[in-house]
Amino acid sequence: VQLQAYGGGLVQAGGFLRLSCAASGRTFSSYGMGWFRQAPGKERELVAAISSGGSRHYADSVKGRFTISRDNAKNTVYLQMNSLKPEDTAVYYCAAVSRLGGVTTTREWYDYWGQGTLVTVSS
Repeated sequence: VQLQAYGGGLVQAGGFLRLSCAASGRTFSSYGMGWFRQAPGKERELVAAISSGGSRHYADSVKGRFTISRDNAKNTVYLQMNSLKPEDTAVYYCAAVSRLGGVTTTREWYDYWGQGTLVTVSS
């Protein structure tokens, strides 16, 4: 599986962005998908994840502001980010895990990673 993330950019605090991650392959629907982010000097952390069945998980820091969704017909997963804060500034990565069932929240279990897309939120 190859993943291509895009949609990052510079936005003012309170603004919004939508990230997209396009996946290759014909079995996209069977993969769990996740969005991670890594700020300078910090570890890569899970932002949101969605299972093959559509169950979702969010980090506490983004609950109520971010929404993860997937369109299996388009082999794409999205991250809608609203009410952005300066602390959301990071490189955002999408990832895929070959696992059916519930949401995968463990970073090390993800099998495939896309290149990052930079999100910068100015104050």
